[in-house]
Amino acid sequence: MSAKTDPLRTDSAPATEAQAHAPCGAAGVVAHVSGSSGLPRWLKRRVPKGNANHYTARLLAELNLATVCDHARCPNRMECYARHTATFLLLGSVCTRQCRFCGVSKGRPEPPDPDEPQRVAEAARRLGLRHVVLTCVTRDDLPDGGAAHFVRTIQTVRRAAEAAIEVLPSDFGGNLDAVDLLLSAEPDVYNHNAETVPRLFPLVRGPQANYRRTLEMFRHIRRRRPTMPLKTGLMLGLGETDDELLDTLVDLHQAGCRLLTLGQYLRPGTAQTPVARYVPPEDFERWKLRAERIGYAHVAAGPFVRSSYHAAEMLAE
Repeated sequence: MSAKTDPLRTDSAPATEAQAHAPCGAAGVVAHVSGSSGLPRWLKRRVPKGNANHYTARLLAELNLATVCDHARCPNRMECYARHTATFLLLGSVCTRQCRFCGVSKGRPEPPDPDEPQRVAEAARRLGLRHVVLTCVTRDDLPDGGAAHFVRTIQTVRRAAEAAIEVLPSDFGGNLDAVDLLLSAEPDVYNHNAETVPRLFPLVRGPQANYRRTLEMFRHIRRRRPTMPLKTGLMLGLGETDDELLDTLVDLHQAGCRLLTLGQYLRPGTAQTPVARYVPPEDFERWKLRAERIGYAHVAAGPFVRSSYHAAEMLAE
């Protein structure tokens, strides 16, 4: 399907030169907007009433666990914590890549913590989770990118809690043996964020990531596990065109993805790339329809949608 023949096409005004070269942010790992006073009305949220989120925060602190909710300063953190859910950030909280969209710390990480799988399992049990999302920082310093650590965590969580497990790993630097190792643990959903359109990939994710490699990873998983749900996410609002976005959605669907999240890129801080455009809710609805026309089975689209936001509901639909 080409964007030029899409009957639902509703192009916005042409991008400026700065917008045309701006990267698009990651689904699931971006935060509040730096200098948020100028936010449009649909991006202003009320803080949840009560202290229900404190139980989750205290438990995570007690067990010394990292979450992407905290380290990426996700705008949904208080809501999810109040619902006793969280997305566990494995392999530490320091990433080896220098992506321009993300607020997670960069640098030289510590070795993987061998006790982390047990602590994650304990948190899943005490929170009563029925859907556990495991993500990670990128660990290009490890030969397997941390795949074995994922496997140990999945196995340990399954012994402690009756829960579906969704994994949201890195691309493992293109190491398909690491992908196969993770697949051997039979996660219930394999999620990997494509993040943006091909033109913006080098600017958003840097030289260590590759759009075609991401597509090949999905194709590889589809060949090895034909029935495993594959999920991906994109962030909108950093200069991508309608044609580019639609073609990217087609690419990802053809590679095997059937679950999709679309959300607004929000700048984590002044060190990250700025937002080019705040996409209104009605445009997200149009993109949801377009994705469904392409053939995606389930699509979550909206300004505050992130890759693990209400993940259990998407799988249950």
